[in-house]
Amino acid sequence: MTEAAPKGLALIRMGLGNRKTAAMFAFGLAAGLPFTLLLGTLNAWLAEAKINLATIGLLSWIGLIAAFKFLWSPVVDRLRLPLLERFGRRKSWLLLCQAVLVATFLTLSVSDPATAIGWFALVAVIGAFAAATQDTVIDAWRIDVADDRATLGILSSIYQLGYRIATLIGGALALVLADAITWPLVYAVMGVFMAVLLVATLFAPDTPRPPAERAVGGAVGPSTRDKRTGLIIVGLCWGWAIVTIGAFMVRVLNVAPGETPPSVGDFTRLTGPWIIVVTVVVPALVAAWLNRQAQLAEWLGWDRERAPTPGFIEHGYRALILPLSELVGRLGFGAVIVLGLILSYRLCDSIWGPFAYPFYLEELGYTNAEVAFASKIFGVAMTIVGVSLGGILFAVLGRMPTLLIGAIVAAASNLLYADLASGSPVIDAVSGATGLLNLGVDARMMRLMVAISGENIAGGLAGAAFVAYLSSIASKEHSAVQYALLSSLTLLVGSLGRAGLGEAVEQMGYAPVFRFTAALGLVAVGFVLLEWVRWKREVKKG
Repeated sequence: MTEAAPKGLALIRMGLGNRKTAAMFAFGLAAGLPFTLLLGTLNAWLAEAKINLATIGLLSWIGLIAAFKFLWSPVVDRLRLPLLERFGRRKSWLLLCQAVLVATFLTLSVSDPATAIGWFALVAVIGAFAAATQDTVIDAWRIDVADDRATLGILSSIYQLGYRIATLIGGALALVLADAITWPLVYAVMGVFMAVLLVATLFAPDTPRPPAERAVGGAVGPSTRDKRTGLIIVGLCWGWAIVTIGAFMVRVLNVAPGETPPSVGDFTRLTGPWIIVVTVVVPALVAAWLNRQAQLAEWLGWDRERAPTPGFIEHGYRALILPLSELVGRLGFGAVIVLGLILSYRLCDSIWGPFAYPFYLEELGYTNAEVAFASKIFGVAMTIVGVSLGGILFAVLGRMPTLLIGAIVAAASNLLYADLASGSPVIDAVSGATGLLNLGVDARMMRLMVAISGENIAGGLAGAAFVAYLSSIASKEHSAVQYALLSSLTLLVGSLGRAGLGEAVEQMGYAPVFRFTAALGLVAVGFVLLEWVRWKREVKKG
């Protein structure tokens, strides 16, 4: 063993014994638990309660809350909470969010989705909002407290460990418990566990709030008037999208007995594209316009009110528009291809996510324990295989070939589920020819494991390629904000399409819908090819 190895082990032991890393592990658990319980496991409960698939798809829209969390992040960073501020700058917000999550799980445990789905959904939305806010605070806390002993790398690794363990607790363990006890009791147990994490937060360290919040530096970019105009336009667009989605959810979930609910398919087809336009296209056009205004000011030597810009406008511009302006300015018309790729690349696997548990449990008749093993234990291992394969392909073939392979296999994996829904003729033939049926695993269980293996390996490979691609697109100056913004866009189209997909499954069945989602994957393949051409041209220019 080299001399560096004992030093590395000593550093790890120091980190693991550090109060900050212990708190980071608890925060990882606190972040992973609500994500799994509200955006995954909840669908198994809804399926058991015989909630229709269109409604399950509609409820998955609560995941969109995380995509908009950057809108209120400045408030979380600056606002002092009455009564709770004495616990610390970040801990005060963590305690509030975790208290809301405890109340969410306990309230869900005394609710019945079959008889009060509107109330049930409202509680879940409140919990999702608290979870998204908690994620923002945890990210800030990790950066604040990092030092030479508890480095950012160690804290990030400990956070991921806690997060992954929490997904197993809220996923596999919750499914196994649901076979032994009722779903309401499962969520009551999870509420108690969240309360324990809240107590752990009380003992976590925190950094003091700066005596005076740092003022925003000199104004950058276009004039104050243009920034104000851009912020108003973008704010109205995002506000309209959020209100429209929320209002439609309320209408569907509060339909009077005997009344025909609004069609989620019609909403997805008619209103969904406009939501994409106002949340992606219009902000991109506003960013391009602001870039143009700034260039005109420089060319013509106009006095564009450069000196001190009002703090709110400047902060809003820097936080919400400047990262997008830099991206659009750097890519030019290539931004159309990049945004198209980002919106479509993970569409195949993201759009059907809420229906996985209903498909396994209700359509195919597997037990909670069988699904827990296949999807949460065996499936996680297959995801790791896929991620590793993606890393190897990236090193051997490069960025764009790996990105293309990821798009192709992600689309093809949907055909595995189409075969599973059709009685597994192809899966059975391949399993028999390769000797998989001779491994001693029940043929019925083998079908599920083969389908999940293919989907998770493809998802892991595509995910690794996509993360690498997003990282290469983001600029170093705005890396954190641009990456967060771009990664959130990957969920937008899939999330909006879920409700309509659920309605389609009820009308046509699972197999045709899985074939349709596989065909949707060809859109991403097309955008990858276009991006490959654009990237080659950029390389030649550079």
